[in-house]
Amino acid sequence: MSASENYGSAFARLAKSKFRSRFHLTESDRKYIEKKGLETIRRHCEDFIRTRLAPANPPNDGKQTPMRGHPVFVAQHATATCCRNCLARWWKVPRGVSINLDRQRAIVDFLMAWIERESTVIE
Repeated sequence: MSASENYGSAFARLAKSKFRSRFHLTESDRKYIEKKGLETIRRHCEDFIRTRLAPANPPNDGKQTPMRGHPVFVAQHATATCCRNCLARWWKVPRGVSINLDRQRAIVDFLMAWIERESTVIE
């Protein structure tokens, strides 16, 4: 994922995927975000990306991100940042190479943009 990529165009591209477009925050996710605050959610996101995605060969790659249970997990599936295979296919992030801090920040920023956008959606 390019840090310079426009989020709007990235979201539009993801919306064309039947699989990616089915992911949305639940009311429970929104309440969790409201209770914890966006800064805490960002810290969780940074930790998940650093430990589950950034290593060159993460353990259980392809299965390391649950489908639900935390707003960041939902966001990862919605944005194709859930595993190294999806990162390679959607965002051209090479497999087998550790993700550097700049790219980790770009992924976190993108995930947080999706979360913030979804947090304001009224079901």
